[in-house]
Formats: sequence, C-alpha cells, structure tokens
Amino acid sequence: MEISQLLKGVLDLAVLAVLREEDGYGYDVLRRLRVAGLQEVGDASVYGTLRRLYKAGLLTSYVVPSEEGPHRKYYSLNDPGRQRLEESAQTWRSFATTMNSLLGEAA
Repeated sequence: MEISQLLKGVLDLAVLAVLREEDGYGYDVLRRLRVAGLQEVGDASVYGTLRRLYKAGLLTSYVVPSEEGPHRKYYSLNDPGRQRLEESAQTWRSFATTMNSLLGEAA
C-alpha cells in the first residue's frame, strides 16, 4: 500500500494536529509534518489543505511581515478547528484499533 494514498485520508487530521501546538505558515507546517515522519507529503497538498481548512472555517489566519522575503500568512486553530481535531482524532483511534486487531497486533 502506498503511503500517498493513506495521506490523502488523514492529511486534514495531520495538519490540524500540527497547528494544535503552535501557529504556522505553509512551509513551516510542511516542515513540521516531515520532521514528524511524513516525508512523502507534498508541498501542494499541504498548501491546498490549509486553504481548504481555512475556507471551511476551521482555521484563522494573519499576516506577519518578514525581513527575509515576502510576508508570511500564518494559520491557527480556532474553536471549530479544535472540535474537528478532537472528532477526527477519535475516529482515527477507533480505526487504528480496528486495523491493529485485524492485523493481529496489540493496540
């Protein structure tokens, strides 16, 4: 099974989880996902996910001037985003438990 197919289903959850700890701009979110072990995640996928989550009302944004280049648009979780993160995390845990059981591994 290709990791890219799995990422499509959980990228929203991963991005929300990254932003739970600290606000971030596009490249920063991408870097943090890769550091966490999701090296296969694509730039366009992360930027598209951030825009979609923002349009869905799950993130807020603000612009911070940068001395080293263009201004950066930061994203942060709002209350609906935190609620979606919790709901999605519960769904993921249940799914992972089921898959671990099917594969004969301890949860």
